[in-house]
Amino acid sequence: MADSITINSVTPLAHNWGRLDNYQVTHSRRDGTVQTVQREVYDHGSAAAVLLYAAEAGTVILTRQFRLPPHLNGDPAWMIEVPAGLLDGEAPAIAAHREAVEETGYAPADMVFLFDAYPSCGSLTEKCACFLGHYRPGEKAGAGGGLASEGEDIEVFELPLEEAMAMIGDGRIVDAKTIMLLQALALRLVKGEMG
Repeated sequence: MADSITINSVTPLAHNWGRLDNYQVTHSRRDGTVQTVQREVYDHGSAAAVLLYAAEAGTVILTRQFRLPPHLNGDPAWMIEVPAGLLDGEAPAIAAHREAVEETGYAPADMVFLFDAYPSCGSLTEKCACFLGHYRPGEKAGAGGGLASEGEDIEVFELPLEEAMAMIGDGRIVDAKTIMLLQALALRLVKGEMG
């Protein structure tokens, strides 16, 4: 299907940490007709994430930090996640490495790009580059815990991959990038692509 998209207008709604704009867009439908719609789009930049895995121990490093949107939705505010953050003008692999060190204290080695994902393509421009990186238990490159200057207060914990997978099933892990990365690692292990 060939895209025929015309942005008719953009109305700023809020420009603070990110940008929230109202778009009026005309686009082709699958049946060949044309329609005009209104869409609110939030843009705060794209991101990168990395799952830290120790193959010998069979463990992963995850974080837990305060997230207001889940709280507003009636869920626990302290979300379990992989280290991640905005690109801030850096290449995705560099940003993922930086975020891992800032948040966990571990510097990922042998990082492999796995996939790009839009966490909520109906309303966010954010595209998250997802990586797998290795770490050695106990060999930290920094303190971790996030940046106090950014209001971060991050708990870091290490657990077996099997336990992390079980946390998806019982609802303790509900963050999309974390679920996708854990499942991608599990699939690679089943296929024998990791050692």
